[in-house]
Amino acid sequence: MTLSTTTRRPRLHRAWFVAAVAFVAILGAAGFRATPGVLITPLQDEFGWSKGTISLAVSINLVLYGLTAPFAAALMDRFGMRRVVALALLLVAAGSGLTTLMTASWQLQLLWGVLVGLGTGSMALVFAATVTDRWFVRHRGLVMGVLTAAGATGQLVFLPVLAHLAQGPGWRVAALTVAAAALAVVPFVWWLLRDRPEDVGTTALGANPDESRTLPVGTNAAVRALTVLRSAARTRPFWFLAGGFAICGASTNGLVSTHFIPAAHDHGMAEPAAAGLLAVVGIFDIVGTVASGWLSDKIDPRKLLAVYYALRGLSLMVLPSLFAATTEPSMLIFIVFYGLDWVATVPPTVALCRSIYGSDGAVVFGWVFGSHQVGAAIAAVAAGLTRDQLGAYDYAWYGAGLLCLLATGMSLAIRHARTR
Repeated sequence: MTLSTTTRRPRLHRAWFVAAVAFVAILGAAGFRATPGVLITPLQDEFGWSKGTISLAVSINLVLYGLTAPFAAALMDRFGMRRVVALALLLVAAGSGLTTLMTASWQLQLLWGVLVGLGTGSMALVFAATVTDRWFVRHRGLVMGVLTAAGATGQLVFLPVLAHLAQGPGWRVAALTVAAAALAVVPFVWWLLRDRPEDVGTTALGANPDESRTLPVGTNAAVRALTVLRSAARTRPFWFLAGGFAICGASTNGLVSTHFIPAAHDHGMAEPAAAGLLAVVGIFDIVGTVASGWLSDKIDPRKLLAVYYALRGLSLMVLPSLFAATTEPSMLIFIVFYGLDWVATVPPTVALCRSIYGSDGAVVFGWVFGSHQVGAAIAAVAAGLTRDQLGAYDYAWYGAGLLCLLATGMSLAIRHARTR
């Protein structure tokens, strides 16, 4: 036996390379998810559209972002992750780039709402759930937390840059920047992403090499997605998961992500400064989400969800009193606290879907995620109309806080027993 043989290090499992590519892909798609709050005021100034009109386009985007997810999960089973994700990134790039040519609000709703909604909905968290289910047996919760945090990292990377671009060269330059970033990721996805461990002659990380793995199904993707929905909808845990996640979407993407910057602007804060605060949310969300993934492997996910929703609800009720023209220490405390909780709900929700619904867990999570975006869409429009009618966002923050407390009870009511 030679010295080189005894000291040779084990090769890094291919699953980690797939996870790295997935992280970069989600990171690239996250750029456009960060733009609504940055572009609302510039679009209103240039075209004279009301916040309610612009929020409608955001709502269409959010609904399609969510409702596309379960079909995307089934499409990934049928055609592979690589094809679906590459096409999704092309849709994001096209939708973002073409907004620079629009002249009417219906074009905003078509491009920003429909095209980008379909593109971003075809990957995001469902993509992350599919990667973890196929490539990992060990460290699933941790990897799901890291991939979920990729969206927050995208916000961290893009948001301050987009805000400065929108205020300087203009919102069109910001939109083109997002399009270019999405396009830049496509080659990495096509060349490096692999659909299943069997494609490269290996097994999932932590899997028994002798254990058979599920291979691509031949069922029509739409049929499978609807069949899984029909089956899951007959169970009580599905409705508690979907209801809680709808409130999660309302209190994050729909409200804070879309309306925090305009609300801060109402109190005299410059938009780049408000965007910087949301970027800080992204920083601490990375910590919170990765930690949540690690905890989901060790603690009852129901209890984690209950704690997350309760803390989020209480913090939102305090938020209206924290807005000011400058960044006060109390607002920074809120930003750090809220950031840790931002999407920490995702890993335990995915863990519950997997535990309760088995091999259909990723598709079920797609439908649960669809409810997340429906809740976000309703909140985006409701908050915009609240601002238009009452001149302030205060009641929107209070209402979201109360809903989060309701989600706490729904989480505790979920039965953790596997149904199949």
